[in-house]
Amino acid sequence: MNQTAVRDQFDCAEVGDYLRLMKPRVMSLAVFTAGVGILVAPNPVHPVLFLGSVLFIALGAGAAGALNMWWDADIDGVMKRTRNRPIPAGRIGRESALAFGLWLAGISVGMLALTANFLAAGLLAAAIFYYVVIYSAWLKRLTPENIVIGGAAGALPPVIGWAAATGMIGFEGILMFLVVFLWTPPHFWALALFTDEDYRKAGVPMLPVTHGEHVTRNRILVYVIVLVPVSLVVAFTPIGGPVYMVLSLALGFLLLSSAMALRARKAEQARQDRHERERTFFRFSIVYLFLLFLGLAADAGLKAAGLFTFWPIWFGVA
Repeated sequence: MNQTAVRDQFDCAEVGDYLRLMKPRVMSLAVFTAGVGILVAPNPVHPVLFLGSVLFIALGAGAAGALNMWWDADIDGVMKRTRNRPIPAGRIGRESALAFGLWLAGISVGMLALTANFLAAGLLAAAIFYYVVIYSAWLKRLTPENIVIGGAAGALPPVIGWAAATGMIGFEGILMFLVVFLWTPPHFWALALFTDEDYRKAGVPMLPVTHGEHVTRNRILVYVIVLVPVSLVVAFTPIGGPVYMVLSLALGFLLLSSAMALRARKAEQARQDRHERERTFFRFSIVYLFLLFLGLAADAGLKAAGLFTFWPIWFGVA
């Protein structure tokens, strides 16, 4: 397609279509964890640096979403859940989506390097590349372990935030990465349980399609069993605190209980109630991760106000 045709598509598409191309719901959670990564860093960050870093991380996440939709336009048109996205619905052409995604990627990485530092910018570039090339173009259509390996891209935002504030990755950054990394497979496998027909039609080897519901439910439980203690470890580090500890205990108990209930389900039961428990688990998993990181942000605020400064010393880690 020539440049005039691409420009015409940009002119005809609505602004909202380009916002949808950036996957705002997915982007919002990633940007939130990145913002928390900045807030919990040991050194205070200037508000301009904070806002600039969050903005460019958001643009980077949007770039990854747009490039993912560009690559997956063929299967998005097959799947009921995604067929109304801007490209398969014909509101944006693939060439326009590619140009938009590449433009966002370049701007976000370059500006984050100028606003924060080159480490944060490099991690953002790696996250975009990993999500688009390693996950979308390679793993997604190749193996049922796609979301396990590919989940690393979605787990990088809090590390990017931490690096933007500190110039390092750090032990705390690695722990935040592990929490999101372990959270990602059960979150997406729950989605795949009630959208398995979509993935089957599109030829995407998600775990419920290749190994069935029973194996998928077992794997969800296994990952949650590992996730809950890892999330608790964060409470015993300098970025932890009483709010986070209470939330991680309560939310971990609820998530584990929900995963055990899913494990006990039969496929026939799930079909009879239209996978209502699977949908509930999927929605709660989003709340789980949001509240965990909100707890970290709350404790950071308490420490900034001079409260609970003894917390890390109490646990012997500072």
